[in-house]
Amino acid sequence: MTEPGDHPLVTAVKPLVDAMGAQILGPEQATADDVVLAWEGEDVLAVRLPQLADSLDHILVAMERRHGKPLAELDRKTKQAVVRTLEARGAFSVRHGVETVAGALGVSRFTVYNYLNRENAAKSE
Repeated sequence: MTEPGDHPLVTAVKPLVDAMGAQILGPEQATADDVVLAWEGEDVLAVRLPQLADSLDHILVAMERRHGKPLAELDRKTKQAVVRTLEARGAFSVRHGVETVAGALGVSRFTVYNYLNRENAAKSE
């Protein structure tokens, strides 16, 4: 079983699972790292969470969809807003997060650090 049927729990959690870049599996396919969800005492599905690095890639793709074009084509102000959003979502706690974001934005790591520093300076004022 690759994915459970049209159970109401599957329908309810699918948008969240998709947004996280996770995978829905049958409960019998669950490993120790998966999250098994039950409905009225019966295991219905398992959710396999993505690795953190994969999550960052998924978030970047979702942001491109939201803006309707590659992040590298955004103007500076919008790129700064993207960096703020990514910081709030923990993107820079992932190993090589700054490098990954810089590549997606088409800017240098130095520029991403400048955006972060500018935001942190504005918060402290």
